[in-house]
Amino acid sequence: MARSYEERIRFANDEILGKGNLVAVDEVFATTYVVHWGGSGGKEFKGHAFIRRFVKGLRKSIPDLRVVEVKILLKKGDTIAWQRTFRGTHKVAMKGIPPSGKKVKWSDMMVTRFEDGKIAEEWTASELAGALMLKL
Repeated sequence: MARSYEERIRFANDEILGKGNLVAVDEVFATTYVVHWGGSGGKEFKGHAFIRRFVKGLRKSIPDLRVVEVKILLKKGDTIAWQRTFRGTHKVAMKGIPPSGKKVKWSDMMVTRFEDGKIAEEWTASELAGALMLKL
């Protein structure tokens, strides 16, 4: 069944991030996928291998990870601006931040561009590092 772009975004968050279903990466993301992380001066990451590493690392550090809200803000053509909110317990060190054992909540702002029905490019600004640091 064909999904709208909004439904694809929700499916990706539920299946890949929420359930850890890494098989769905091939269904949702273009093989040429690129994410621009952190705005000006940020980093760029590419491909399915990056997505899988990122999800595994996030779910390892926050094993009870839940996407509690996906809010579509704006849609224009093949591009959607949206926000997602996560919750979970920081149990394992992440990028040098020691585990706090405390519950964390944070949001990501996303702009997602689709190509041939799949997510091809994203721009991300995340509150994750700040949320983890505040719990130390």
